[in-house]
Amino acid sequence: MTLEEVARAAHVSRATASRVVNGDRRVSQPAREAVQAAVRSLGYVPNRAARSLVTRRSDSVAVVIPEPSAQLFGDPFFPRILRGISDALADESLQLVLLMPQARTDEDRVQRYLVSGHTDGAMLISLHGADPLPAGLRRSGIPLVVGGRPPVDGVTYVDVDNRAGAASAVHHLAETGRRRIATIAGPQDMAAGVDRLLGYHDRLAEAGIGAEGGMVEIADFTHDGGRGAMERLLERHPSLDAVFVASDLMALGAMAALRGAGRTVPDDVAVVGFDDSQLALTSQPTLSSVRQPIEEMGREMTQLLMQEIRFPDRAPRRVILDTQLIVRASSGALA
Repeated sequence: MTLEEVARAAHVSRATASRVVNGDRRVSQPAREAVQAAVRSLGYVPNRAARSLVTRRSDSVAVVIPEPSAQLFGDPFFPRILRGISDALADESLQLVLLMPQARTDEDRVQRYLVSGHTDGAMLISLHGADPLPAGLRRSGIPLVVGGRPPVDGVTYVDVDNRAGAASAVHHLAETGRRRIATIAGPQDMAAGVDRLLGYHDRLAEAGIGAEGGMVEIADFTHDGGRGAMERLLERHPSLDAVFVASDLMALGAMAALRGAGRTVPDDVAVVGFDDSQLALTSQPTLSSVRQPIEEMGREMTQLLMQEIRFPDRAPRRVILDTQLIVRASSGALA
């Protein structure tokens, strides 16, 4: 089956049939529908190799997550955002290429791979510190979208309102009568970790609760990190009555530490996490958590990347998604 046969069946020129098959928008709706009907009726399958030579497209995009593999497959955040991305890419008939650089030298290799044209664009997730990858890809003209606020200006990105979400959690704890509210914050070389800690301090001040020294612990968004941080907080402040934890996975670790210390949740210590993952529903007690629309974040990133690919001269965009506090048993009111 050839493209010429598709064109004859649709009563259009070969050039018009080619534009429709290759996704070119500069075709009238009647002609597009006629070509699509001919493709279906004849069972035409495009030659991808030939198409890539014409369009200079690979029909794939990269998702770059510079995290250890144990973190990638152990934290429920990553499967959810990848699900949102994969669903949106399926609508575009594009393939996902997952890249997991483990060190800065790996990122250099990833940058060379992307600049060489193996993919049509890239989405970067979970960046740490002053990661040079976004700036390097931007200089090379690679279509790019970042998940979370990037370390460089002039890049399109999608984030959630981490600061407001954290503030809503602390407000809830204060409203239920808690006055010695600690926090286990995320890594401070990540925008999400910084913003959630700022939201904690914002709401403490607004609630008229003094921020006691030593009521903040930093951890790494892992279960073990949350458990260790909670143990250190209890050593310094055994009378604390609440803790806002910057991820659900860390919150489960914190709850394990509280059980180990003989504290009950929520009677002795109320706990609120961040993510509203499936973990929040299966924990004992069920975990109050700040819901962030993770799948929507993945879909939005994909849609923005498609626009970056199709309109390379467009100005960078910033999309901030709302969060919502979901109250469950772990943060019940004081008796």
